[in-house]
Amino acid sequence: MTVKILMVCLGNICRSPLAEGILQSKLPSDKFIVDSAGTGGWHAGECPDKRSITTAKGRGIDISKQKARKFKTSDFTEFDHIYVMDSSNLQDVTALAPSPQARAKVKMMMDEIYPGQKVDVPDPYYGGPEGFEHVYDMLDEACTVVAEKLLKQHP
Repeated sequence: MTVKILMVCLGNICRSPLAEGILQSKLPSDKFIVDSAGTGGWHAGECPDKRSITTAKGRGIDISKQKARKFKTSDFTEFDHIYVMDSSNLQDVTALAPSPQARAKVKMMMDEIYPGQKVDVPDPYYGGPEGFEHVYDMLDEACTVVAEKLLKQHP
């Protein structure tokens, strides 16, 4: 059985593409599929932000071929785990959940490191490259924990 994980942020061009690429790099592709989406569809069909691509490339991960898309209700059926980047994404995604079981699939990304503290992954869009580096480091730490959990649950 293939386990599917979805990373969600606002526009699907900064944080969630980084999270997708980082988690993919930590999991075997024959057992896990990682994707990403945004709660908004403004950037649908676009590649990730150049600063996200550059930051990931600097760490040995290529996210340049990803394409942004909007989160859809069917994602609750298609994915086993849904990780959101901030409390606004959490509110937007859980509002679309068709059932309590679907809602239970949704978690804040940083809750993996700081359980219950509702720590947001900051949106680096309006800042400089250092913001993307900071977000990468946060996501790398959280994705390591997620990957370890998933590999234990699905050996």
